Amino acid sequence: MDLRGRAVPSIDRLRVLLMLFHTVAQIMAEQEVENLSGLSTNPEKDIFVVRENGTTCLMAEFAAKFIVPYDVWASNYVDLITEQADIALTRGAEVKGRCGPNESELQVFWVDRAYALKMVFVKESHNSSKGPEASWRLSKVQFVYDSSEKTHFKDAVSAGKHTANSHHLSALVTPAGRSYECQAQQTISLASSDPQKTVTMILSAVHIQPFDIISDFVFSEEHKCPVDEREQLEETLPLILGLILGLVIVVTLAIYHIHHKMTANQVQIPRDRSQYKHMG
Repeated sequence: MDLRGRAVPSIDRLRVLLMLFHTVAQIMAEQEVENLSGLSTNPEKDIFVVRENGTTCLMAEFAAKFIVPYDVWASNYVDLITEQADIALTRGAEVKGRCGPNESELQVFWVDRAYALKMVFVKESHNSSKGPEASWRLSKVQFVYDSSEKTHFKDAVSAGKHTANSHHLSALVTPAGRSYECQAQQTISLASSDPQKTVTMILSAVHIQPFDIISDFVFSEEHKCPVDEREQLEETLPLILGLILGLVIVVTLAIYHIHHKMTANQVQIPRDRSQYKHMG
């Protein structure tokens, strides 16, 4: 009985130590993040990298802007009118992140933490006509903003911190093992805790991979968004049609030249019998 009594506290202490070690490891993993925005030629685009155990596990490049409606007093100080704040994600932002086998997260803070963006990615498996397939997607966006911040908000009524969340979001859907790339603008609507307000998030110049990065600081094969693919097709279609038309013209001229050469070499037989006496 004494041995059992001594063993139980030892097991409990071991469990506590393991939990503490796991927590410390998670904290250390979250701290392995880098903001590489200085490497981008686009002054509006940020580059974020999350690394765990010395290996890149999440990479994200994008430009982001938030359109935030807010109330101010009218000139009569009785009625309310709605103004609009345009808040861009600025370079040099603070970043946090975490990686998991099926869920990864990126958090960005800027302007002395007056603004905070959280993006959650999930990887899922599903059955298709080709068999089991896996893909990842952006499943949640949360934007926290402080309407008492004077740079973007002017005399906001009920100024303070508000939280805007996505609702049933399924964006940037990408096959597992590949990165998502889209130059075109994409909008995501967020419901704000400020009553009857909807915040619009605008993403552009996006290149993201939250799972299955094989090489350090290197994206895997890109999965283009439908808008980019359509625009690329619209750009290349006139070139393709021009090449086809040119090929048709060349083939037609070649056939005409060959036909003309063959008919020119043939002996012309007179149809008028009176001309036969001149032959021979």
